Amino acid sequence: MTYFVTACRWERGWELHIADDAGQEVGVTQCRTLGGAEAMVRDYLTLDDRDGDTPLEIRPVFDTAVQEQVTAARARVRAAQREQEAAARESRAAVARLDELGLSGTEIARVLQLSKQRVSELRKAAR
Repeated sequence: MTYFVTACRWERGWELHIADDAGQEVGVTQCRTLGGAEAMVRDYLTLDDRDGDTPLEIRPVFDTAVQEQVTAARARVRAAQREQEAAARESRAAVARLDELGLSGTEIARVLQLSKQRVSELRKAAR
């Protein structure tokens, strides 16, 4: 069982519509900040004699334009994370190869345009 919480912004904070995983409305509560939504929902569930430890998924909703912008931003962040992971793999491989060729840490740092500390980290990770 998972509870799905639709968080709607209003002038005094967030209105939290709670539904179970079958889509049945469980109830509505409010909180001042989105950061406090999980605790508020868990308190509500406990007061309603429900399991307050059940997984929650909180979904803030916005108008279409804002939601599209949020979705695009999240997609770019995920893409950047994938690229960063790929860059780290390539860097580890390059450091290992340059290390095999006998280059010093300072030389590897210069070749890869990285700090000596980062080269040291990559050397350890490559081993």
